[in-house]
Amino acid sequence: MPRLIHAFAALAVLGLAAGCSSHAATTSGVDAGKAAYAAGSSPFWTDPGSPAARQAQLWQRQGRGQDAELIRRIADQPVALWPAGETDPAPMVRAAASAAGREGKTAVLVAYNIPHRDCGGHSAGGAADGNAYREWIGRFADALGNAEALVVLEPDALAHVVDGCTPDEYHAEREQLLGEAVARLKQQPGTKVYLDAGNAGWIREPAKLVEPLKRAGIEPADGFALNVSNFQTTGVTTEYGVRLAQALGGKHFVIDTSRNGNGPLPGVWCNPPGRALGTPPTTGTGEPVVDAFLWIKRPGESDGTCEGGPAAGRWWPEYALELARNATG
Repeated sequence: MPRLIHAFAALAVLGLAAGCSSHAATTSGVDAGKAAYAAGSSPFWTDPGSPAARQAQLWQRQGRGQDAELIRRIADQPVALWPAGETDPAPMVRAAASAAGREGKTAVLVAYNIPHRDCGGHSAGGAADGNAYREWIGRFADALGNAEALVVLEPDALAHVVDGCTPDEYHAEREQLLGEAVARLKQQPGTKVYLDAGNAGWIREPAKLVEPLKRAGIEPADGFALNVSNFQTTGVTTEYGVRLAQALGGKHFVIDTSRNGNGPLPGVWCNPPGRALGTPPTTGTGEPVVDAFLWIKRPGESDGTCEGGPAAGRWWPEYALELARNATG
């Protein structure tokens, strides 16, 4: 299942330079779906210094205008920021919240630093212990201030409890820490919190998530998040989410549509080829309990060292270009 974002990825808002690609220029797909990927209508904040934005600028300077236009399908959209767990999250969170506030937009962020993160997989790490996590999430929350923000809390953390990947001795602490994190983040008046609940291809029966979500603080949260960094279609995910929402008394949810335009590739969750950008971020979902389609996974950043990719969270221009080229709107 998806284990993904390295600390490096979240540095975009601080002006990290993007890498280069030797991918050949193409005219394929430049006009297809252009309207769907145009910026402007989303209530969420778009980072002007993202790796995708810098890549577009670089390729434009190099005369790769068609590729630059394609990569703007990513650069012009609001994409979540993932503050690094290994460092103080406050500077990045504060910068994003302030920038979003100046534009009257909502900042979308991911808190991803739970102890024993990712079961030692591609995105292994996390806080050293419970107290370190409490301090980290407190600094994250303080930096939000009164800004309008949407926080996706700890991708994979609960699904790893349910599927048994996280050892039993850590379950109670993890659920307690998640509940405390929800409560702390909700002290910020403009912050909405969505507790991650995996994806429809992972925990196939949503009923298995109900009690863990309750123990982890879903009641005071604004809802749950589905399909983070995965490729399940919006239709499949919505149906799954509605079932889970009903079992939770009508809780709302958000869906990561960043890379689900072509659905999943069976048997390959890590950098599968042939995938496409999905529906751009919007609150116009057409489903009352779906609060938003979001780009939570940052399109073009690697899932890990698989399928020829760089380390988890590193910008991968070739993969980003493929996602953009395959998007048909």
